[in-house]
Amino acid sequence: MDKRSKPQARRAFLQRTGLQVAGLAALAPFAVATARAQDKLAPEMVMYQNEPKEGQRCSGCQHFQPPNACAIVNGNISPDGWCAVWAAKG
Repeated sequence: MDKRSKPQARRAFLQRTGLQVAGLAALAPFAVATARAQDKLAPEMVMYQNEPKEGQRCSGCQHFQPPNACAIVNGNISPDGWCAVWAAKG
């Protein structure tokens, strides 16, 4: 195996991953509309975590429903949590 193939494979992986994340972000508004018409999404589907990410936390999201719920994501939601459909309160 050529030593140059590993960086190329790594670069291709990172490019694909970046495109997938960008695609998820682009589709988030559609997921929100679909979630309102159907059941809520599973936390795993939106990469929910109990910790904030880059200063974004559920308590600052327009979908958060105090004290511990979300209009989009099913289950117990921490005010300090975060997920991929996070949207700043307007």
